[in-house]
Amino acid sequence: MDAVPSSAPARRTVILAGAGAAALAVCPRAATAAAAAGPVPLADRPAEAAELPLRADRTTQGDVLAGSRKDHACLLLLHFRDVVLARRWLARLVPELSTTEEMARFNALFSAARVKAGGTDPASLSAQWTGLSLTYPGLRLFAGRDPFPAVPADSTAEAFTQGAARRAEALGDTGASAPASWLFGAEDPRRAVHAVLSLSADDPDRLASTVTRHREALATAGATIVFRQDAGTLAGALRGHEHFGFTDGISQPGVRGFHAPDPATGTTVQGKPGTRLVPAGEFLVGQEKAGQRPAGLPAWANGGSFQVVRRLAQDVPGWWEQARQRLAELKKAGAAPADATATWVAARLVGRWPGGTPVAGCPLAEVPGPVGSDPDAHLTYHEDAQGWHTPLFAHIRKGNPRDGLVPGPGRPPLDPGVLDNRRIIRRGIPFGPAYDPQHPEGAGGPDTPRGLVFIGYQADLVQQFEFVAKKWINESDFPAGRNPRVGADPVLGPDSPVTFETESDNGSRATTLRFGRYVRTQGALYAFTPSLPTLRALAQGVLDDSVEVHPGTVLRPGDVLDAGAVRLALAADGDLVVLDRSGARRWSAGTAGTGHDALFSRDGELTVRTEAGATAWTSGTAGHPGARLLVKPSGDVVILDVDRVLWRAPGGHVG
Repeated sequence: MDAVPSSAPARRTVILAGAGAAALAVCPRAATAAAAAGPVPLADRPAEAAELPLRADRTTQGDVLAGSRKDHACLLLLHFRDVVLARRWLARLVPELSTTEEMARFNALFSAARVKAGGTDPASLSAQWTGLSLTYPGLRLFAGRDPFPAVPADSTAEAFTQGAARRAEALGDTGASAPASWLFGAEDPRRAVHAVLSLSADDPDRLASTVTRHREALATAGATIVFRQDAGTLAGALRGHEHFGFTDGISQPGVRGFHAPDPATGTTVQGKPGTRLVPAGEFLVGQEKAGQRPAGLPAWANGGSFQVVRRLAQDVPGWWEQARQRLAELKKAGAAPADATATWVAARLVGRWPGGTPVAGCPLAEVPGPVGSDPDAHLTYHEDAQGWHTPLFAHIRKGNPRDGLVPGPGRPPLDPGVLDNRRIIRRGIPFGPAYDPQHPEGAGGPDTPRGLVFIGYQADLVQQFEFVAKKWINESDFPAGRNPRVGADPVLGPDSPVTFETESDNGSRATTLRFGRYVRTQGALYAFTPSLPTLRALAQGVLDDSVEVHPGTVLRPGDVLDAGAVRLALAADGDLVVLDRSGARRWSAGTAGTGHDALFSRDGELTVRTEAGATAWTSGTAGHPGARLLVKPSGDVVILDVDRVLWRAPGGHVG
């Protein structure tokens, strides 16, 4: 499919306003509060930019943290037949890959210019970005061996190794969304996707010439394009929206070390008071994770992120017809205002009005804030346990419960910080032309392919993407313990009855509605977006598969770091041990009964600590910031300062 061209010479983001003066009376503080919280572009704050090291990172690929944010995109899904030619191609490609530093710098300049222009995109600023991700078969091809020394059950390594097609049923990709009907992701192993080459640009002609150049280079490398996915920002009033008509890409997590913290809180993004800062290790492997949890991944994963690619087809007329039908049912039950429209219902399915304003603060109609303001500045579910304002089944609440997740009826909501390890960075872009009911026989007709290319980044496929999809989006009993059940997400979830709750004299009144599935999965991949150093090594056929314990990591009883031939574990009795393949103890710190946790500090020291925080055992290697703790498939467990061994677990093997 061709990228959707822009029909307007001057590019603007149009905010759909479903409200007039009457809506201002509903939430009069929305616009003024949002204006006061408007972001200050990082480009105007050089001193603060210097304190955000991830913004200056030239080793990580930029789409993960910064985002390409281009109007036109093309994904080429590649299969290589000759590893020698493939590695030569990779070596030539690496210098072209876009880094976090490049994208962050450009995006800051672009955003600042756009705010100054009142929402018009600056025509003088233009860029083209290149990214590369590798699937499990692709990593294995370039490395010449298995990239994982061990694949623990229920781990992200297992999910990545199996791939999206093998895990489709558990994720709800069944029936019309089953892999048998996919356009990519379920190929014969002899044509398996090895790599995802992502190309994006502001200018469609520039993107077209870039795609042509890469196709020629791939032909020289003997590669096959298994599938080509073109995509582009929708034109006109739908610019910045997905095909159902709702603004997309709102509510991205803030990332520590990349986004400036608000000095007043330290836990939210400056200029975006409704956005929590999440530890960077939830998105980039090698950074500190929430709760200082171990990643348990090989060293080649450092600086990279697991990528989920999904082609989601959208039945636009079917979805809106369903909204109209459910509106009639709600009016008949007295659960909707007499003047409510289909948009009123659709906004509750999503949790936002089409322009992005949450229904929580503006229940009757939308009141958009100024350009550049944070629509979620005051979004909270804490006092809405029944879902009277934002339904419990609403798409944005299912995918990110924020401060309103009640673990059981009558219990207080959980602290939102406990959900940091469930966040995902989303990079979506529409494909296909917008639906046009005035021209049903043309490209705007209902049978023309259209939908969303979903791209998500996370450090743990199982605990982030898969958890959210299985336990929140698709689960009818989430939030749990309610009678009747809440129901699945009516936007992305399976066919499901949902409970629409409204306030009544006797408390909460429940109206049951049934929603069908109008978003269908047409393809899915699990890939990994490696750092540039890892890609350079792969171009030489080199891969460091030592399992790394990153500085700042805390091991707790039951944690096991598995490198196949050897495992580093904190046993249930608090003893730090090294185990061989059979599970026999090769070495022990002798902390059984006294050890509470084990910390690998930022200055290179491994210690076992008591419950009171005292040192029960130490490696004695303090004073070496930047040192690495590796569990090596050769059988070694070592702390290295570059190549110098600072500590080795007794009984290990030199290698």
